[in-house]
Amino acid sequence: MIREALTYNDVLLEPQYSDIKSRREVKIGNRLTGPTPSGYACDLGLPIIASPMDTISEEEMGIAMWQEGGLAIIHRYNTIQEQVEIIDQIIYAGTNAGAAIGTTGDYLERARALVGAGVRILCVDVAHGHHILMKEALATLRPVFGDAVHIMAGNIATLEGYNDLVDWGADSVRCNIGGGSICSTRIQTGHGVPGLHTIIECARSDRNAPIIADGGIRNSGDIVKALAAGADFVMLGSLLSGTDETPGDVINTHEGKVKAYRGMASKDAQVEWRGRTASLEGVATTVPCKGPVEDVLEDLERGIRSGFSYSGARSLSELQAKARFLRQTASGQTESTTHILR
Repeated sequence: MIREALTYNDVLLEPQYSDIKSRREVKIGNRLTGPTPSGYACDLGLPIIASPMDTISEEEMGIAMWQEGGLAIIHRYNTIQEQVEIIDQIIYAGTNAGAAIGTTGDYLERARALVGAGVRILCVDVAHGHHILMKEALATLRPVFGDAVHIMAGNIATLEGYNDLVDWGADSVRCNIGGGSICSTRIQTGHGVPGLHTIIECARSDRNAPIIADGGIRNSGDIVKALAAGADFVMLGSLLSGTDETPGDVINTHEGKVKAYRGMASKDAQVEWRGRTASLEGVATTVPCKGPVEDVLEDLERGIRSGFSYSGARSLSELQAKARFLRQTASGQTESTTHILR
């Protein structure tokens, strides 16, 4: 039997009675911690994590995300020394960030160098995380760093994948495969699971590692839906792209100022990073310049707070307990947009 799976556009949250008189009463933050109570924990006032992409997360994004209550994961598509230098600049600024590593090659050396520089959140960052190389990497990393370092891992798309990564030693798990705006995995490989379905499935687990919804999120409404479905945090790429704090030069075009944005499995990224291409599961493009990331995050925060309020929820746990999802038809999806602009 072929199962049905839903994504963010397919559903709406049903509005409920609310006694929230001001959205300032709503607390949308959460604690990034692991299943072990003694492990490293990080309190975030904003449940948003910037993706470890070379057109998203370097020192400026790391500092800005922390100052706004979120977190950035510094990408790994550089030398160990270059990544450590980025971390040094962030830590000298008195802020915090995580850093990405892989599962092969220099990943352990990179991890040691990053932790030595002050990193306490390592992100084991691969496209298909439910894999033997992830199992072996987690089995190597956990004994080396113990509970002093939070290990984020992913990406996975199924409950089985989530459970296995937690059992292998992950403190938190990035959940979604193929949903990103510049990701072509589902087209190239025929594999993937709609993003909301992945979150709903992983939230059924009896494990308690934070779920990070990563991919397919286009607006604050999608963030609220992901959190209501069981995610503890969301990871964003495209929504943060084009901001002043993203790496790369501003490009002047006839349509206006733009910046580069690309998937790390795109041809451009792979050739620049390692001088060759493997499976091409991403694209490269440009996006309009958006100004300071602070403005983007403030807009998202307002939308998230409003979303909690519509369910009468003052906290994430209350939102998840109260949330009532409705499936909408294609006509409902059209009605849900600002359709006067069509």
